[in-house]
Amino acid sequence: MNSRRNFIKAAGMGLAAMQLSPRVATALPSNAEAPLLFDFWLWARPKENETDAVLKNRYKSYRDAGVRGIFFEDYQKRHFQLAKEYGLETHRWMWTMNRGEKELLEKHPEYYAVSRSGKSCATNPPYVGYYRFLCPSHPDVPKYLEDKAREQLQKEDVDGLHLDYIRYPDVVLPINLWQNYNLDQSTELADYDFCYSPFSKAPFLKETGIDIDTVERPEQSLSWRSFRYRQITKVVNRICEAAKDYKKPVTAAVFPTPDLARRIVRQDWANWNLSGVFPMIYHGFYKEPVQWIGTAVSEGVQALHGKFPLYAGLYLPDFKNLAELKQGIVLAKDNGAAGISLFGESDFDQPTIELLRSIR
Repeated sequence: MNSRRNFIKAAGMGLAAMQLSPRVATALPSNAEAPLLFDFWLWARPKENETDAVLKNRYKSYRDAGVRGIFFEDYQKRHFQLAKEYGLETHRWMWTMNRGEKELLEKHPEYYAVSRSGKSCATNPPYVGYYRFLCPSHPDVPKYLEDKAREQLQKEDVDGLHLDYIRYPDVVLPINLWQNYNLDQSTELADYDFCYSPFSKAPFLKETGIDIDTVERPEQSLSWRSFRYRQITKVVNRICEAAKDYKKPVTAAVFPTPDLARRIVRQDWANWNLSGVFPMIYHGFYKEPVQWIGTAVSEGVQALHGKFPLYAGLYLPDFKNLAELKQGIVLAKDNGAAGISLFGESDFDQPTIELLRSIR
């Protein structure tokens, strides 16, 4: 199963009262300096065929470099236990709204999001074949996702839950991807604007008295946007509430800034009840310079007002060299990030490990 990160690369490129762990004693107030502890995290996909010796050497090197924890895209007990043996936190990285399980598609096609043009993600996924997004307003979907979260949280060696794809499909892609799909997304196109299923339109009508089908430019309706933000927020906060039963944190991989996240994927992450947030500040996807990392971190920290820590997600292939990577890390730290998370396993080599060790 590919992730959004691979999709973009192939295309051309919680708990309000619970902190992420005792290492971060308090959430940052909006006017605070960067925390004394600066954490390193990694997004990783565990492979079954790797030997224990290889894994032990890898996880020891990660820990020696100051890596605090790993977000594992799949649950593989051996990886989790060996990582914990070397003192790493092990969090389950879970696809949330994007669920393409064959059984679910066959049994519940009504669960899936529908575009403004009437196309269901169950049968006509946008952009790529695995973009099978659920409708957060369907009455059964939040419970379904809570149950999936509980399946992971109840595992003893899972230290926390990390939500990904916790949003609608991209109504606007990063600009450097438009040419790959022969698209001009200067305006919001009907095929990529979600969700217009009956399960979204009916509660919106009940709440506002507005039949969205009668609105001439529904993509410009502020109340319709707000409604959709809140549908995703309800799903997140429900999972965060469930996680209290296990006394485990919930974090999320989100779009780079609060404004960008709301605008292009209807994701209002500054208002979620998380334990920490990991904006994917992949500057190359947006044709921005390394300096933009600091700008994005600053915007996020200011929007959170100390509600929970922010960790800057960085995409290793976006950096030309280690000097640029160091610049990006320092920019994140200087602008209030509690740490960083790195994606790009093939690029996480020994020189990168040495760089992290030197920064700490």
